[in-house]
Amino acid sequence: MGSLRRSTSNRSRKKGTAVKMNRMPSSLSPPTPPCSAIVGGTGKSKKRRGGVCLWTRFDRTGFMEVAGCDKSTIIERSSVSAKDLRTAFSHSSKILAREKAIVLNLEVIKAVITSEQVMLLDSLRPEVLTLTDRLKHHFPRKDGPENILQASSHGHQEGGEEGLKSKLPFEFRVLEIAFEVFCSFVDSNVVDLETQAWSILDELTKKVSNENLKDLRSLKTSLTHLLARVQKVRDEIEHFLDDKEDMEDLYLTRKWIQNQQTEAASNSIVSQPNLQRHTSNRISTSMVTEEDDIDDMEMLLEAYFMQLEGMRNKILLMKEHIDSTEAYVKILQNSRRNGLIHLMMLVNIGNYAITAGTVVVNLFGMNIPIGLYSTPDIFGYVVWAVVALCIVLFIVTVGYAKWKKLLD
Repeated sequence: MGSLRRSTSNRSRKKGTAVKMNRMPSSLSPPTPPCSAIVGGTGKSKKRRGGVCLWTRFDRTGFMEVAGCDKSTIIERSSVSAKDLRTAFSHSSKILAREKAIVLNLEVIKAVITSEQVMLLDSLRPEVLTLTDRLKHHFPRKDGPENILQASSHGHQEGGEEGLKSKLPFEFRVLEIAFEVFCSFVDSNVVDLETQAWSILDELTKKVSNENLKDLRSLKTSLTHLLARVQKVRDEIEHFLDDKEDMEDLYLTRKWIQNQQTEAASNSIVSQPNLQRHTSNRISTSMVTEEDDIDDMEMLLEAYFMQLEGMRNKILLMKEHIDSTEAYVKILQNSRRNGLIHLMMLVNIGNYAITAGTVVVNLFGMNIPIGLYSTPDIFGYVVWAVVALCIVLFIVTVGYAKWKKLLD
């Protein structure tokens, strides 16, 4: 009985240690990749709220916060659909104008802009940090929650009473700063590639080597990618410049004011039916005048369109210079190759002439009785005659090749 109890206790201890050993690795969770952190919730709710990324939220009062948000939170705050986020952020560059938000994707800057705030993806990216600093400079912080609310309401009242002529709305200034950061980023890349191109092309014209050709190939690849970036953003801006209705959709503050005016007019119509005609006429005229006034956005887009057009032309000129240098190097290579072919032809003609002299010498070297063998001092004359024969054959062959324009 004692041995049976001891064996049972040993088995139970071994089983307990096995259970502990099996439970140990479960407490070590694998490292989470970026943009996959889960905020809040337990169990199934964590699985549903996956894909959380780091976003920077900046509002028109200067308040800024950095927090992890999932797609549903961004959709709820900006009133855009999941399809819009997927369409804008999955492609290279895209600008989508919706009823209450603008989805902006400039590759290095991805943002969702509303009339009150802007939400920036990839908060630790250098371009996003630069954009955040610019926003802080243009929108200084107003301390205190009461001041924030008063400033927000005052901004909407100012836009509703005085219109948008005094200053640009919030979304316009954010778009302007975003385009400015993107253009400065592209311009710096263009300058760096241009400096690199001049050094590579100078080395290539001096000496053609495998290392120089590899550097040139990587340079052309970088220029092609940069040109595609600039071309895509330029096409997006050109699309808005060509379509006034799409350009009007970028006026988020104006649409917010119109909605407020419509709600106020409907309330006044319900309370005072006699003012229905006068109020409707006033709202319609104000909306028409505001819709026709798109000069601010057109000037903003056209300014950056011209900048991107200039950068695009600079990149195209650089590519043309690279192509012309490659053509020049090919001409040099062909010229050298033609020189080698010319030299080889001359060598072959010389071999032909020497071979003819060798044939004569071999004929005299046969063991055939000839009367010249008994002639004294005949050897020198024969040698000079053979040399003269070789020279004559060489000159005649070269002259014939030049006459046929086979040699220069």
